[in-house]
Amino acid sequence: MKHIIMVALMVFAFAKAYSQGPPITADKPIMLGGNSFTMKTLTEIRNTERGTAVYVPVMLHYLPTANSLIALHVPYVNYDLSDTSGSGLADMKIMGKYQFYRKDGTGRTFRMVAKTLQTLPTGQEIDVMDISTGKYSGYYGIVSGLETLKYGISTEIGYNWMPDGTLDEFRTKLGFGLPLLKPQYPNKQLNLYFEYNSVWLHERDWYQLLYAQGIQYARKNITFDLAVQLPLIQEIADDRALNYSVFVGTRYTF
Repeated sequence: MKHIIMVALMVFAFAKAYSQGPPITADKPIMLGGNSFTMKTLTEIRNTERGTAVYVPVMLHYLPTANSLIALHVPYVNYDLSDTSGSGLADMKIMGKYQFYRKDGTGRTFRMVAKTLQTLPTGQEIDVMDISTGKYSGYYGIVSGLETLKYGISTEIGYNWMPDGTLDEFRTKLGFGLPLLKPQYPNKQLNLYFEYNSVWLHERDWYQLLYAQGIQYARKNITFDLAVQLPLIQEIADDRALNYSVFVGTRYTF
């Protein structure tokens, strides 16, 4: 619990900072116009003491309106772990978002969305969090974000419920960005991201605080992402400890 409090204090410490572009490992409540699509992928190469898993999701996001979003994630995974290896379909996911609060000012906006992520048990039961567990889970959370022309911040807090497993978790995320280019049209951005992910699996008495350093390049309606994630705190079984994760992704909006 002390770690949850520490992360909450970090969120408040950054609350007066402002980022551009969508975060890489975090999330944000900013939505594009209604009736728009985004095709994206964010490959993760996760190396742990147990072995390595390469996760490649194909994600289609659709905005029926300017304040709602539905998405389908179809992922492929290749894994070489100490106790098993293989490849194939990982756990598919269905996401929904609804923006319930918005306040705009001169050159700034603050928004909040309700978010759910339904994970379907289509993958193998290899017990790799957020990748392939072979068990159903439902995540429910709130994402908030403050953005101006210069800086921005996004936060997320939620709970992931796995009724037939032991991966129930309290999740907190913080994404802080620094744009390196002035706003321009057509869109051209180069952004740095500093992102934190706090995970407490209370049924297993595991806790992780992870930090991701990322860089993002956006040109018109195409975005390229690169991030490296490292553990800051790990109170977890030794054979499950994270060494690092590398994220490489792209997204195209139409």
